[in-house]
Amino acid sequence: MNRYIDIEILTDPEFTSPQILSVLVRKLHQSLVDLNCNQIGVSYPEHKSTTLGGLMRLHANEHSLQRLMETGWLTGLLDHVKVSECLEIPKDSKFCMVSRVQVKSSPERLRRRAQKRHGISEEEARERISDRAAKTTNLPYVRLASISTKQKFPLFIQHGPVTEKNKLGEFNNYGLSSQATVPWF
Repeated sequence: MNRYIDIEILTDPEFTSPQILSVLVRKLHQSLVDLNCNQIGVSYPEHKSTTLGGLMRLHANEHSLQRLMETGWLTGLLDHVKVSECLEIPKDSKFCMVSRVQVKSSPERLRRRAQKRHGISEEEARERISDRAAKTTNLPYVRLASISTKQKFPLFIQHGPVTEKNKLGEFNNYGLSSQATVPWF
């Protein structure tokens, strides 16, 4: 991983930055699935405690980034974003793990799942899973919809601590990893 591309979201009177970012993430996800690529990581250098900010940074080797960009995945978004060239990562970069966090926020959904998986009644599921089982988070997220089920869901994204140590590994189809780091600068 020695290259990066910055995708900056431009101010737009019709769409908010989070709306454009959600479309970017959805299109990136679809392209990474189509390419069957697990070597591209993503970070959000302008993230704050509750927002991902207006900059998406893609990290990989030059070949992987070129392959992605050749798919035309940004079609329809080029009026809303500014895309950098494929640039060399600074030598003095530190590293950060950017990962997905899944929150079990709906006791009702957990109960339905328990009924289906364990063949228990609705009453038994209510006894096993209380309303206090719900968890919440203040992590920044993008709102997405499943391609297969069309269900909407938040994709919560966590930036871990910045370290001196690089950890190699693979990235999921959102460019996130719970094991690998991306350069941080």
